[in-house]
Amino acid sequence: MRFFSDNAAAAHPKVIEAIIASNRLDTAYDGDEWSQALDGAFSELFETAVRAFWVTTGTAANCLALAALCPPYRAILCHRDAHIEVDEAGAPGFFTGGAKLVLLDGPGAKVTPAMAAAACDAIRDDVHQVQPAAISITNATEYGLVYRAAEVAELGEFAKSRGLALHMDGARFANALATTGDSPADATWRAGVDALSFGFVKNGGLNAEVLILFRPELADEVAVRRKRAGHLLSKGRMMGAQILAMLKDGLWLDNARAGNAAAQVLAKAAGDRLVYPVEANELFVRMTDPEADALRAQGFDFYEWGPGQLRFVTSWDSDQDAVEQLAAAIAAL
Repeated sequence: MRFFSDNAAAAHPKVIEAIIASNRLDTAYDGDEWSQALDGAFSELFETAVRAFWVTTGTAANCLALAALCPPYRAILCHRDAHIEVDEAGAPGFFTGGAKLVLLDGPGAKVTPAMAAAACDAIRDDVHQVQPAAISITNATEYGLVYRAAEVAELGEFAKSRGLALHMDGARFANALATTGDSPADATWRAGVDALSFGFVKNGGLNAEVLILFRPELADEVAVRRKRAGHLLSKGRMMGAQILAMLKDGLWLDNARAGNAAAQVLAKAAGDRLVYPVEANELFVRMTDPEADALRAQGFDFYEWGPGQLRFVTSWDSDQDAVEQLAAAIAAL
């Protein structure tokens, strides 16, 4: 009974069906009918003209976006626990050609305008220090907290006032919107976001993530960078097909709601053991080593997340019986 990562969740049957349907001769790379339909599909979803690029990993989506927004000699502000700092093996520096990450501190891995302002004000405006060019935030955060549209807008306004770009790592963007009810537009470009890494793999996709550019003038550069990074797949139609399948009839949002609902069942059982409020599909729970061992002995799988803390992650396909069993096991400790 696995609750260690939504990366391990199954691909949705409709995604597999779409890949099978695309398994025929067509134009290579991104010239196929499915890939060519992505700009229009996402422009409709976001209520504005966007450019959409499929890639195979969230790391690639994040770092291609940051490379387009930040030159090699400048800096990106992000939380100390951000995925681009903790879990991407230096990829931001590799993709940007040397841009620096300036790390911010705050609860729940959320970034606020005050935090960003303090970091910017601490950097002397001279050639001896790296000047910031962008802010990167994660929605939902690495600790499962979500940004409401108004919070993003505050950051967007600050970024604009300082001449900074704003990137959103949306590996769990669907889970965040399933909680807030904000529209995709309100949560991103209307709030000042320039680029979004839209996650699908954690939410029922097979191997496709999407980089959304709300500044279409960056598209030509991103197209070249994607090829140079080795992410222009020959059979790109299978990427486009699965993404369109996820968008059809709001499957991406339905899947996220299912994952969030499963997390709420566990959250109720965990009670005051919770380290943070459960706002998406991740739970961080205080437990002793013997308690963790007791759960493992019952067949539950999860990550340790620092001393005395465990992480449980639900997904769109979480087995309801397993969720109920885990909830009962936590409540019984």
